[in-house]
Parts: sequence; C-alpha cells; structure tokens
Amino acid sequence: MRIPCPYCGERDVHEFTYLGDAALKARPTADASPEAWHAYVYLRDNPAGPHRELWYHGSGCRSWLEVTRDTTSHTILAVTWPRGEEAGS
Repeated sequence: MRIPCPYCGERDVHEFTYLGDAALKARPTADASPEAWHAYVYLRDNPAGPHRELWYHGSGCRSWLEVTRDTTSHTILAVTWPRGEEAGS
C-alpha cells in the first residue's frame, strides 16, 4: 500500500505508523471503572469499507495525516490534516 504524503509525495506504507481510528471515543475519567477503560483501550470497530484513520509519517516529514482508506481494498480515498483541511492546500 502507498500513502500520498502532501509534503513527500506518494510513499510506501512502511514509512508510516498507524495509530488507529480517527474518530476515537471520549477518554474515560481517571475514576472510571476498569470496564470503561477496557472498552476505551481495546474495543474498536472493524468496519468494511471507507474508514478514517490516523497515520504518522515518521520516516519522512514527521506529519500526522488523516487517511480515508477502503478497508476491503486498501484504496486510499483521501488524505487530510487531522483538523480536517485538505492536505496540500
């Protein structure tokens, strides 16, 4: 899989680190139950189709990117900055 970095151009996935879902759940409070922390840390959706993910380009420009990827084909559909602006604009 190749990811189009707005600074470095299209790069191999091995240059990036995957963080996970770009729409993380709200973090539990310090006094939350162990079950709430377990759900926050370990329980994630595993959708088939388009999914927004966070990727870090550690072997390149060291930028965080929000990548919309089709999980069934690994096709990259969009790359934006994590705040929602179009990458490269």
